[in-house]
Amino acid sequence: MDAISYEVDEGIATITLNRPDSMNALTYAMGLELIEAFEHTDADDAVKAVIVTGAGERAFCAGADLSAGQRTFDYAARDDQPQKPLINGVYPDTGGRIALRIFDSLKPVIGAVNGVAAGFGATLLLPMDIRIASDDARFGFVFARRGIVPETASSWFLPRIVGISTALDWCYSGRVFGGQEALARGLVSAVHTREALLPAARELARSYIAASAPVSIALTRQMMWKMLGADHPVEAHKLDSRGVMARGQSTDAKEGVASFKEKRPPEFTDRVSTDMPAFYPWWRTQTFE
Repeated sequence: MDAISYEVDEGIATITLNRPDSMNALTYAMGLELIEAFEHTDADDAVKAVIVTGAGERAFCAGADLSAGQRTFDYAARDDQPQKPLINGVYPDTGGRIALRIFDSLKPVIGAVNGVAAGFGATLLLPMDIRIASDDARFGFVFARRGIVPETASSWFLPRIVGISTALDWCYSGRVFGGQEALARGLVSAVHTREALLPAARELARSYIAASAPVSIALTRQMMWKMLGADHPVEAHKLDSRGVMARGQSTDAKEGVASFKEKRPPEFTDRVSTDMPAFYPWWRTQTFE
């Protein structure tokens, strides 16, 4: 991987956008590498959680690489993005492909925003579970100022995270705002000094994985995200019931009860790669009634 770096330590994968000379701006190649990185994190049982951050002192990600000039957002005119149209000549938004891959992640995803996060840099954060920022971070949903519209499936994610009024305020104006406003409006959950940012992200990750069953985390993540679009809570009830029944028969459930009664840390052995329940992924198979 050239546009990102990837390392795993103590069960935590850190994906770093690694084009610091270009403020970690998105290229098509970087997009493919991000998708590949999340394929790795899902497949590797040694990975229990994921942190995404940026290299360098200036930016998490300053948005799309604008080196193609006026052709930047005209995918049909680009010769460096070898992808086919989705339908009726419409090309898939690269950011959207990345967002959908993160949306399907089986591991918790934490965004650690170290500096500017504008355009794609802001929308990349939305399918992540938790976002924290350095005290010099800046955010901007600047699409209308570039003559385009929000991308990376952000019209679905952003209103669900911060509410429709805030989402429209930020997108209509395209203004750049700081970490304290992002915190007050719910885009990020904490603001830290730059030096404390990654340690705080790792501490969050450790708190999620230290005593929780990986398969339960994977299912919980998908249940929570997918139910955001459900029409009625009965859909969640049906899905919860399937999950409890499947996991209730698992080795992990037996260990969870035993460790609690014996007052010791649990030792979960079920693996995400091999022990997801038969009904997963329910939204793809369409077998749930």
